[in-house]
Amino acid sequence: MSSKNTKLDQLKKILSDMKSVLVAFSGGVDSTFLLKISQDVLKENVLAVTSGSAIQLSFELEEAKALAKRLGANHIIICSEEIEDENFAANPPDRCYHCKKRIFTEMKALAKNKGIRFVVDGSNSDDSRDIRPGRKALVELGVRSPLREADLSKKEIRDYSRQMGLPTWDKPALACLASRIPYGDRITLEKLKRIDKAESFLRREGFTQVRVRDHGTTARIEVLPEDKTVFLDEDFSKRVIRKFEDLGYTYVALDLKGYRTGSMNETVKSHGQSSD
Repeated sequence: MSSKNTKLDQLKKILSDMKSVLVAFSGGVDSTFLLKISQDVLKENVLAVTSGSAIQLSFELEEAKALAKRLGANHIIICSEEIEDENFAANPPDRCYHCKKRIFTEMKALAKNKGIRFVVDGSNSDDSRDIRPGRKALVELGVRSPLREADLSKKEIRDYSRQMGLPTWDKPALACLASRIPYGDRITLEKLKRIDKAESFLRREGFTQVRVRDHGTTARIEVLPEDKTVFLDEDFSKRVIRKFEDLGYTYVALDLKGYRTGSMNETVKSHGQSSD
């Protein structure tokens, strides 16, 4: 038996021992895989819960709804307006802690009300490599991370998802819109909407993996290394500039390092902060 299959068996055993779970379901690679395996193991003793709010990309909620329906999952949507929490809106380096605390406190209450034993999320073994203040909130609330407990990596989860025919197997990594705003710059509804519109525009232009980092009057665009040359086309660049100026940006910059997860954490790491 391969190491990878051993991990899958371990995941199934972890879930079986839980008896019933509420899956924090975003519709991404990890939570979709977790939901499917949970259903396979626990059948009807699984509830998928999606948190909808302004910090999400506009298309994410509809995609989560469609995926849950495709999987035949019992699915509930809750509204958790994080920007109403001053601890989050002030945008400190641990903003994810306050966000996760708010969302998962609500999920824990929902699980208790429905007699579900555990709340689980899709954190995987790779997530320890970046700064993850939200992990602290999960630990405090007793939220379990079965994929991480089974030591499943992102690549392994994608491989299994492909084998199982899940449409999310090659889905690009996503993160909340607040992750595009530098720590210390206040998170506002106006900024979130502007970033969402900017990224939606670039996705319509064909970019599958893209981030628009909001630095006040400047938009810093991150795309995959192989996509950077597209911006050398003068007509395309002018079209991007016009769109971004319409959205309120004065300057539009292409990050030569390209897309990378957690780029806003680079300044935190440089000041000696460590991941949770």
